[in-house]
Amino acid sequence: MELNPEMILLDQEYTNKEDAIRACGQLLVEAGCVEEAYVDAMVDRNKLVSVYMGNFIAIPHGTDEAKQYVKKSGISVIQVPAGVQFGKDDTEDVAMVLFGIAGIGNEHLDILQKIAIFCSDVENVVKLADAKTKEEVINYLQEVE
Repeated sequence: MELNPEMILLDQEYTNKEDAIRACGQLLVEAGCVEEAYVDAMVDRNKLVSVYMGNFIAIPHGTDEAKQYVKKSGISVIQVPAGVQFGKDDTEDVAMVLFGIAGIGNEHLDILQKIAIFCSDVENVVKLADAKTKEEVINYLQEVE
C-alpha cells in the first residue's frame, strides 16, 4: 500500500481527539478510500476501545461493521506537534502522530504491523513528529519495509 503525499498533513492542531480522528477520516474520504459513513465509525471505534497505542501515536480506524464503507485500502498520516489528548486530562495519552487506516480484507494488517514496529521505538515517533516535509514522513515509513 502506497503512502500518498495528499494523505499526509503536517503541523496540525486539534482541540480534541474527535476532531483529530475526523481529520484522519476526511483524508481517507477525499482519497476515495472510504465513504463518509466510515468517518463516524472511526469515532465510534474510539469510544469502544481507545485507538491510542502509546508512544505518542494513535491509529484511528473504523468498526468491523464499517468495513462495508471501505472502497479501497488506504492510510492517512497527521502530524500534531503540540499533541492531542486521548486520555483523561491528567494522563499522558497524548498523540503527536495519527495514522488513519482503512483496509479491504486484511490488506491493512501488513501496514499496521509495519507502523507498530517502527513506532515501538519512540525515537522514530519523534522523527515523524519533527518531520518538516511530507517526503520525510514517507521516507521514514518506507524504511520499515
